[in-house]
Amino acid sequence: MTLAADTTRGARRIQLDALQRLDGPTRLEMACAMSDDARSISEAGVRHRHPDWSEGEVHRALLELMVGADLARRVLDAQPTTA
Repeated sequence: MTLAADTTRGARRIQLDALQRLDGPTRLEMACAMSDDARSISEAGVRHRHPDWSEGEVHRALLELMVGADLARRVLDAQPTTA
């Protein structure tokens, strides 16, 4: 794992030891929360850069950030349209 520029080796070892003591469900819960936070931050960035975009445009841009433009296009183009 890459050492963060603002973290000493000793601090990183303490952090890893603490994380390794957690049980699987707790680590999964933390990972899901971090993923949700990253998605929220990314969405806020898209909205900040494009305040005039619709919900659909924001959704598409966020999906492109998450999975890449090609896969996002294939997924969205395969979705049935709703009336």
